[in-house]
Amino acid sequence: MHPTDEIALREICAQVRGPHSAAQAAARTHIARLAKSPGSLGTLELLIVRLAAITGQVRPEFNHPAVLVAAADHGVASEQVSAYSQSVTAQLLQRLVRGSAAVNALAGNAGASLILADAGIATDLGEHPRLRRIAIGRGTRNLLREPAMTRAQAASALLAGARLVLAEVQSGLDLLALGDIGAGNTTAAACLTSAFTGVAPEITTGRGSGLDDARLLHKRTIVASALRRARPRSADPIGTLAELGGFEIGVLAGAAIAAAAHHIPVVLDGYSTTSAALVAQALVPDIRYALIAAHRSAEPGHRVALEFLGLQPLLMLDIGLGEGSGAALALPLIQGAARVMRETVALE
Repeated sequence: MHPTDEIALREICAQVRGPHSAAQAAARTHIARLAKSPGSLGTLELLIVRLAAITGQVRPEFNHPAVLVAAADHGVASEQVSAYSQSVTAQLLQRLVRGSAAVNALAGNAGASLILADAGIATDLGEHPRLRRIAIGRGTRNLLREPAMTRAQAASALLAGARLVLAEVQSGLDLLALGDIGAGNTTAAACLTSAFTGVAPEITTGRGSGLDDARLLHKRTIVASALRRARPRSADPIGTLAELGGFEIGVLAGAAIAAAAHHIPVVLDGYSTTSAALVAQALVPDIRYALIAAHRSAEPGHRVALEFLGLQPLLMLDIGLGEGSGAALALPLIQGAARVMRETVALE
């Protein structure tokens, strides 16, 4: 990584501040004055206060939401940790490009634009106007046997994600949902979750794409072996990402940091996006306040990561699709919470 790029990444990280305490307090006061019984909006009231803390606005308005889906392949897929081969990553991304995936419909339902990023898939899809080319490499290396990427590549992925979001901010982005595609990515997510939380692989590693008991045991063995090889240090998040992560995870972590730096709420989807949040939080501890958990998937490590970040999921729908679908589903709820603050009558 070029030294000037490293400086640029550090400058973006330094722009993230803690929650807006004055807006937070004002939001609580305003909720108490609304024409309703105290606490009758339940956890929606907590969401409203969180939105004020993130945006600095008591009555925020989200007119330009977006769902960022980053796709990449993982070398560890060769270890039979996924029910799907790397070729499936390209097939799934092509569906999103054509507009025929669930997240296309769900983003459209929320009035959100869909940003598709090739962060490093193994297949060359050719040029397409809807596809952003980041492509730091044609998939990562096998994290069981060697670092998934170089430290320079990890830092480049972070910076690329940050710059992508900064460009969208210039076009009015005010609410960001994160999604991912990549065969083998829950293995990388499990590795990162164990590395940053200290929780054992037996707990952080789940069935991913639907593994049976024998292959689940094999996958847990792979994660445990990769952690022994890498000996990650949570105090070195870029090095940990390089050893055990994925290109798309780095891009999403950088995107989250840039959004938080501009007071934009970051809505997390499933396990891989939450592992990206762990990377972002290790780089910028104050980013926690800017994160919103859309849902909790069936992956056991997803619960571990959310609890470590102190996040409660908005939805409990047993979603395991990925692609940002759960995050897109949560966008109307977030927009509705903001609208309550703008339009509900306050008591005199």
